[in-house]
This record gives sequence, C-alpha cells and structure tokens, in this order.
Amino acid sequence: MSGHSKWHTIKHKKGAADAKRGKVFTRIIKELTVAARNGGGDPGTNPRLRTIIAEAKSVNMPADNIKKAIQRGTGELPGVTYEEITYEGYGPGGAALIIETLTDNKNRTVGELRHLLEKHNGNLGSSNSVAWMFEKKGYIVVEKAAAGEETLLNTALEAGADDMRDDGDNWEVLTAPSAFEAVRDAVKGLGVEPASAEVAMLPQNYVKLQGKEASQMVKLMEVLDDHDDVKHVWSNFDIEEKEIEASLA
Repeated sequence: MSGHSKWHTIKHKKGAADAKRGKVFTRIIKELTVAARNGGGDPGTNPRLRTIIAEAKSVNMPADNIKKAIQRGTGELPGVTYEEITYEGYGPGGAALIIETLTDNKNRTVGELRHLLEKHNGNLGSSNSVAWMFEKKGYIVVEKAAAGEETLLNTALEAGADDMRDDGDNWEVLTAPSAFEAVRDAVKGLGVEPASAEVAMLPQNYVKLQGKEASQMVKLMEVLDDHDDVKHVWSNFDIEEKEIEASLA
C-alpha cells in the first residue's frame, strides 16, 4: 500500500479530517477563488471549479461560502489574490516531496516551508528535482467492503479508467486526469462513496522508511498538512501502517 494512501486513510480514521474542518474550508475557499479567476465562475464550463464545488459539498461547506468564494474569484466581490506555487524537496531518508501551495505572499511561504523541512531533517530542492519521479493521475480509493471487484472494475473501465489495483483493504482506481470526473461519477453512480477521490501526483517508485526516519517523516507530513498555505503534499515514502499510527498517537 502506498505511503500516501496509508497516511490519509489512517488520518481519516482517527478523525483528524473532522478536527481540522476549519483548515479544510480555508483551503477549499482558496481553491474555489483561484479556479473561478482562471476559468470563470460557471461550473458548467469550468471542470476544475465543478470538481472543487463537489469537494466543498462533500465536507458540508455552506452554499453561501461557496458562492462568495467564486464571486471573489470572478471579481464580483473584493478579495485577496492567491498564487498557486509548487515546491519540491526531500524529507527524511531521501523521500521525495511535492508541496502544492496557495499563497498571497510567496516569500513568506517559501521561507516557512524551508524552515519546516530543515527542522524535520529535510530540505527544499530546485524545480523538477523530484517531479520527474511522479505521474499525474486521477486516483479513486474505494473500500473493499463498499464494492465488489468485478462490478467496480467493469464500471470504472467503461467510464474511461486505465487500471484498478488491489491495495489491501481498498481498491485503487487509476485514470488519466481528463477521465477522472467521469470515472468518479460512475463509481458514485453505483451508490459508492469513495474514501478518496482526487487528481494526484503518484510516485513511480517508493522509498521505504523505518524507525527514526519514519517517525520524522510522519511528523513532517503533519506540520506540512497543518500549514495554512499548503494545499496538497505528495510523497513517495512507504512506511508500515503500525509505524504511522504510533507516530500519530
């Protein structure tokens, strides 16, 4: 099971997502604003905006919050201008990191990220220092208890999925980014709510971490996830589930 998948599954089980709903709302509001600014405020003609609205609804964000965020993006309401900046670097044990941010002050953000990485035995890298290790894919995780293999596989492939993998307790459905929305909707059409559904940067190879390096990596992921400007963190670490749980305890 991939480290990224393990990390988010375990954090979800522990209720961390609910505990940080305020952080989730802040990130989604920024994403709505940027998506509307770049592609317009009509979800019918802006696929990215449509996807983020669906995510906003899935975490029960009030409709008025969604509307105002979009209006700030289109200029109908005044608001802060956010930039999307992706940073690359390394964590403990040489694990690669891609850190996607939404910021209104890139100098502040890069300084704070550099400090966090160095404090947790990592460092920032240059552009494309690790991006070549990852591939952009639609990534849909379905718990095995929620769907049978044959039904899910056939539905996903018919909707345009590339592959489906057995990942222990879950099925992982992989798609081209352009097919993600159609496949996700087809899976939901089965009455199945994915445990995770996003366009992700998936590593082509993994770095096994144990002991001190594993603990340091988990703590680094926590502080990065908690940073207000961080949208997503992708990594190629592979840590045993019991070690992740022990570090989060």
